[in-house]
Amino acid sequence: MERTSFRNETRVTHFVLLGLSSNPNLQILFFVVFLAMYLLTIAANLLIVVTIYLDSQLHTPMYFFICNLSFLDLSFSTVTIPRSLANFFSQSKTISFSDCIAQLFFFHFIGGAECFHLSLMAYDRYVAICNPLRYTTIMNRQVCLLLVVSTWVGGFVHAFAQAIPTVQLSFCGPNEIDHYFCDAHPLSLLACSSTFMSKTADLVNSGTLTLGCFIVVFISYVYIISTVLKIHSAEGRKKAFSTCASHLLVVALFFGPSVFTYLRPSVTFAADKLLSIFYNIVTPWLNPFIYSLRNEKVKKSMKKLGGRKVSSLDIFQN
Repeated sequence: MERTSFRNETRVTHFVLLGLSSNPNLQILFFVVFLAMYLLTIAANLLIVVTIYLDSQLHTPMYFFICNLSFLDLSFSTVTIPRSLANFFSQSKTISFSDCIAQLFFFHFIGGAECFHLSLMAYDRYVAICNPLRYTTIMNRQVCLLLVVSTWVGGFVHAFAQAIPTVQLSFCGPNEIDHYFCDAHPLSLLACSSTFMSKTADLVNSGTLTLGCFIVVFISYVYIISTVLKIHSAEGRKKAFSTCASHLLVVALFFGPSVFTYLRPSVTFAADKLLSIFYNIVTPWLNPFIYSLRNEKVKKSMKKLGGRKVSSLDIFQN
């Protein structure tokens, strides 16, 4: 912290991230678990991205959206986990004010983009099931690209609206954040200026985003389920439901904790940290296994690409 003479007050230039626990044994446990989950998250999501990119048979709207979801997942985890892992064995556990705001911005940027993207994927399933004959016309390549870009733009606007009120707060001590990363709510509790605008922005912006996207997904699936129930073939209904089940599970894992966190600003720090672990670490780790690695087409593509690699190695050795 440094003192500004013209205002005769102390201005915070860095924060201390208290993390999940001060218990050394628990810190070791958290480090091992977080590191394993993070490495698996990166490996699994990169495998999906590479597989979809290399196999032309997977160049369809659904797999294009899955590829973007995997990239969002590995980016979302990377915003917070590497610094958290370093802090487990660091004595200072400090983060500068600018780095803290940057982490907050990118956390909401990627998280907001993922919210919009999951809503987009629900719309894609709605078109595929409710308008199958017009699917390729509606979800053409240009439209898919535009929709994905719009999710990133929406995430950027959300993050900007979230970060600006926090930047305008005055921090003059204490500077200990009872969390493992920088977020608007724990930061607002350390401010020595009025936090009304910051808390209102946090509630309205993040709460409206998560709840609004969830409502879009809910409405989409109301139409989807009503359409599927009209299918006379039991095999057809089963196939339609199977294509949606994975997406519904991913949505529940991501939106459930997010809505609970940002629509309840009075949530305790313990619950806040637990919920954030779920949607920031656990969900990106589970998504590849739920959505893609159980998919028969993706598994066949991975086996085919793996076979090509083995064949090329054999030729090289010979």
